[in-house]
Amino acid sequence: MKTRLTIFRNLFLFLLLANALVTTAGAQAAKPTPAKPTIVIVHGAWGGSWAFRKVDALLREKGFNVYRPQLTGLGERVHLSRADIGLSTHIDDVVNTILFEDLHDIILVGHSYGGMVITGVADRVPDRIRRLVYLDAFVPNDGESEISLVRSHADWLKNMIKGDYIVPAWVKPDQPPPKDVPQPLKTFTETIVLKNKTGLKVPATYILTVEAGKEPKDDDFWSQAVRAKERGWPVLQLTADHNAQWSAPEALVDMLAGIR
Repeated sequence: MKTRLTIFRNLFLFLLLANALVTTAGAQAAKPTPAKPTIVIVHGAWGGSWAFRKVDALLREKGFNVYRPQLTGLGERVHLSRADIGLSTHIDDVVNTILFEDLHDIILVGHSYGGMVITGVADRVPDRIRRLVYLDAFVPNDGESEISLVRSHADWLKNMIKGDYIVPAWVKPDQPPPKDVPQPLKTFTETIVLKNKTGLKVPATYILTVEAGKEPKDDDFWSQAVRAKERGWPVLQLTADHNAQWSAPEALVDMLAGIR
């Protein structure tokens, strides 16, 4: 009788231990994966947030939360366009999106002129940003402006200035939306003011888009990639034209998804 009781007790203890092990293993297996960072994309000059719709959709398919702030006076906010809209206005647009949406731990992407904007945003709210990504974008130093960074194309730019706006030949008033629109000149002439040393320490990555068959050093944004490299940032290369959001959206999304 004692032998049977001993066997029963040992079997009961074994079952309890096995159940505990299974429960622990199940809890470990069910442990939620870390949330992916929110990606905020800032579009370039003349364009709008509409240009990154496909990139947005593809990133969401991969589980990312995406925001595309629309800069004042451009895109869907073209009806608000005024001559006094400057770089600081666009920095405010993005800063306020981050603050009012209460975004944290974000990857902030700036395309082309958007590089000017995200640099100013990092100066204002560095604690909200995990990493900056300059997508074929300008990398300004304190006191520089967009127009000072395109000196090599000064004549090209000068020919596009119409009063208080920069109007490229491809911008036509009779085009249906979505479309590029005139860019307020002040966004190119206003210098960036960087006061926060913490903002300069935010990790950053540069993506240089180079058309197939073209040498990187011949790309219009090569000098900006060199500047990024001199700062110790990783510099990635993507085979695409300047607007990778259209010419290579899948490859761009794969690259963005891999940046941490």
